Amino acid sequence: MDKNPVIQARNLGLIFQTKDSPVEALKDVNLDIAQGDFVSLIGPSGCGKTTLLRIVASLDHPTSGEITVNGMTPEEARLKRAYGYVFQAASLYPWRTIAGNVRLPLEIMGYGKEEMKERVDKVLKLVHLAGFENKFPWQLSGGMQQRASIARALSFDADILLMDEPFGALDEIVRDHLNEQLLELWKRTEKTICFVTHSIPEAVYLSTKIVVMSNRPGKVVEIIESPLPKDRPLDIRDSKEFIEVAQQVRVGLRTSHSYE
Repeated sequence: MDKNPVIQARNLGLIFQTKDSPVEALKDVNLDIAQGDFVSLIGPSGCGKTTLLRIVASLDHPTSGEITVNGMTPEEARLKRAYGYVFQAASLYPWRTIAGNVRLPLEIMGYGKEEMKERVDKVLKLVHLAGFENKFPWQLSGGMQQRASIARALSFDADILLMDEPFGALDEIVRDHLNEQLLELWKRTEKTICFVTHSIPEAVYLSTKIVVMSNRPGKVVEIIESPLPKDRPLDIRDSKEFIEVAQQVRVGLRTSHSYE
């Protein structure tokens, strides 16, 4: 039986007004993301992947169509803390310790000191940063900083995690390691994850569902359901099944460049 969608977009569109002329970023986007899905958005640069994620987060607002998050408007979902957001850069405050950065949303929400400490300890352990509570961001590697950013997004235990190409600036070895850790975290927490990437191998390795988008205005060209098992060692990337899915994504991206 199909699960009810946690995120649902219907004929979604967004036109930005600029000084020169209007720019149509998204057009007629239809998408369902179910509870527990790991969905990657992939497409050419400028196709609206991040814009779509920002609409889900109520950071941008559509000019046509409808979108719901947990059955609510994105703004209502934001006010109810329905999701955590991980940006491309870790965006940690350099004057705060790692624990202080992770604790920040909890402070804003008014949690008590004891509960804040329990939550911070729990999520730092979850992202393998226990013992680094009192370090400052500049004392950590780029990969560790991104893990701290993920911990901050998880600190208030939202069911949905929105991730905007969080590993794009990291080297391949670190990226592979964080991909493994993210899959482990997803399996343990059963969060719904919406993940923006430019990497075909990353999208195929992580996802239960891969959404291929077209050139601007961004449309959904194809939605590819992954046949890969939930347990995915890195060497699954050499398997026939993985290569077939990657090829399907690649063909979809080629189609997206000529999408009319």
